Amino acid sequence: MFQHESSLRWHEIVGVVTEVGNNVKNFKVGDKVGVGVIVESCKECENCQQDLENYCPRPVFTYNSPYYDGTRTQGGYSNIVVVHQRYVLRFPENLPLDAGAPLLCAGITVYSPMKYYGMTEPGKHLGVAGLGGLGHVAIKLAKAFGLKVTVISSSPNKQAEAIDRLGADFFLVSSDPAKMKAALGTMDYIIDTISAVHSLIPLLGLLKLNGKLVTVGLPNKPLELPIFPLVAGRKLIGGSNFGGLKETQEMLDFCGKHNITADIELIKMDQINTAMERLSRADVKYRFVIDVASSFSSF
Repeated sequence: MFQHESSLRWHEIVGVVTEVGNNVKNFKVGDKVGVGVIVESCKECENCQQDLENYCPRPVFTYNSPYYDGTRTQGGYSNIVVVHQRYVLRFPENLPLDAGAPLLCAGITVYSPMKYYGMTEPGKHLGVAGLGGLGHVAIKLAKAFGLKVTVISSSPNKQAEAIDRLGADFFLVSSDPAKMKAALGTMDYIIDTISAVHSLIPLLGLLKLNGKLVTVGLPNKPLELPIFPLVAGRKLIGGSNFGGLKETQEMLDFCGKHNITADIELIKMDQINTAMERLSRADVKYRFVIDVASSFSSF
């Protein structure tokens, strides 16, 4: 059991352990911990046995998900949460809880494909398509891996943010045909964080021979899959979910070592409606985090 702060996405929860059960060996009262996207899995399937609980066919998500006993999970909108120790993550001491919370979803969502698809070789060129909650963390992770980073965005006004503040090396406006043409065949990898429906053809054109395009953005409609550029350039398109618990802990430790956090705005419970309205206008850089403990103590 621990008291916590929560991302507005309900499933990025961090706090301090307040009680432990008799069989808990990995944590003690006072530890800084977090809970990500899932709070339970079957523990028996091949994926669970390989520390890939995120691909378990019977997951229990942290929010609005039926638990095995018939109850429904409530996510981070509570002052305490009780979780099996397997699904609890140890937070590095140097990472602030509030700015570290979004790493439990946004961070692992971009870290996992970068590791699995071999997109971490220093000196290689990574394109980050989309500059938002996922994209801004991808930039920070990529620079820590030693990659050259180009942000690909349809919004020219994000250039200063991408380069001057987040540390990207280059900025490519995807709506500028001349600049897109000049960048053809220059990137080793692209991580596509765009959640809107978009064409993959321009992104594939930016890749070198054997280039990899991995999408994590989850558009609400199917994307068209062009086959010819894949065949002609021996290119790969892949996808990735968030990571298992072992890999998520690895990601947190990496972020602790390199002082990587998400960019956030910390709010109280009574500001949620305003935050939701701002989210509908994409008016946040880049995650709202709710100070749940402080909000409850004020009641």
